[in-house]
Amino acid sequence: MSDLDIIVLAAGKGTRMKSSIPKVLHQIAGKPMLSHVIKAAESLDPKAIVLVVGHEADAVKKSIANDRLIFVTQSPQLGTGHAVLQTKPFLKAKKTLVLYGDVPCISNVTLARLTASSAQISILTQVVTNPTGYGRILRDNAGNILSILEEKDASEEERKTREINTGILCLDTELLKNFLDQMSNENAQKEYYLTDVIRFASHKNIAIDSCEPIYEHEVIGVNSKQDLAVMEREYQKSAADKLMKDGVTIADPARIDIRGTLTCDSEVHIDVGCIFEGDVHLGKSVKVGAYSIIKDSAIGDGSEILPFCHIEGAQIGERNTLGPYCRIRPKTKSHSGVKIGNFVEVKATEIGEDSKANHLAYVGDAKIGRNVNVGAGTITCNYDGANKYQTILEDDVFVGSDTQLVAPVKVGKGVTIAAGSTITKDVTEGGLAISRTKQSHLPSWKRPIKI
Repeated sequence: MSDLDIIVLAAGKGTRMKSSIPKVLHQIAGKPMLSHVIKAAESLDPKAIVLVVGHEADAVKKSIANDRLIFVTQSPQLGTGHAVLQTKPFLKAKKTLVLYGDVPCISNVTLARLTASSAQISILTQVVTNPTGYGRILRDNAGNILSILEEKDASEEERKTREINTGILCLDTELLKNFLDQMSNENAQKEYYLTDVIRFASHKNIAIDSCEPIYEHEVIGVNSKQDLAVMEREYQKSAADKLMKDGVTIADPARIDIRGTLTCDSEVHIDVGCIFEGDVHLGKSVKVGAYSIIKDSAIGDGSEILPFCHIEGAQIGERNTLGPYCRIRPKTKSHSGVKIGNFVEVKATEIGEDSKANHLAYVGDAKIGRNVNVGAGTITCNYDGANKYQTILEDDVFVGSDTQLVAPVKVGKGVTIAAGSTITKDVTEGGLAISRTKQSHLPSWKRPIKI
């Protein structure tokens, strides 16, 4: 555990988001922005993480449930300095790091560099092409940091400075506490600025260190839906870059969404428009077709997911072929060599080696053996309106097209079921099972006429 406390500021309303949802709970990569910041904070193994909440405080606490967090409420919201002041009783480590709940892409590598400084104060700065809207870093001729000026308080000449304050800083805790007591709100906003600590330190000739983030987008804050969309793509680009560095082939890094954790073995290919949610693992030589969605699933070596498949909560075996347009629902497990074709839905089913359901079928709450053929239009009738029941198809069963299997029912090894049958009773091994009404023809019958 490091001798570090971390403050995360998350009290603001975020009026430019134009939403009833607190700003820090808007999502990046399927998780609240604030969750990403807390994850980065936890990577430093601090003594405490103090989360300052305000607007919709209860909603934020409920969404970010974490035993390591100390929640502090800022009410009213009178600026960043005022927010940090609320945390003062909980700061006990040697150093304190200040982060922001609406800066979701800050990396643990950048934070490790910042907190490793031996200076009493170290701040994260960045030189940008367009500094509009940001506080400016003012230095003397020797390059020493003198102060940080908010844009509204800066002169026209000072606004030309392109080095900006990211707001993220690390400083000795006792020094921070001392400076907090000296703050005033004599400024254009009538707020208490945390940036005043830099001015106080400069007046006392305390050396102020600085460093820049590893990547430019790390320190971009989210204040609007437009910002949110920009940061989503930056996050996804970073995730795609990491996968490609590890050997994954991605058809277009601008068209992939990873909303959780995606791990891949060698020679994986991912086509455009794919979405990965929760925890997903793709085995060796897996191919994922365009616009497929995979959630909380593992795909076995050599399997191919054809375009437009939805897979959730499934364990897919080796050398499977799925899709296009199939839906695999939770608690599905397939063994090697399985084929699940277009417009087939599978739920809570185990499918044995080399079995197939090539098209237009619903298979739910079933156990299917090896080398089974499920014909087009087959339905496992697993629900009676109140309870679910299981269908069992043993090895080498051939199910003809348009068959209804009314569960609970068991079909023995090697049985062939004639097309168009409704099977309501168990069938023993071998032979042909057929269940149809007697065919009839009514020559005098007339089709209805539209009136």
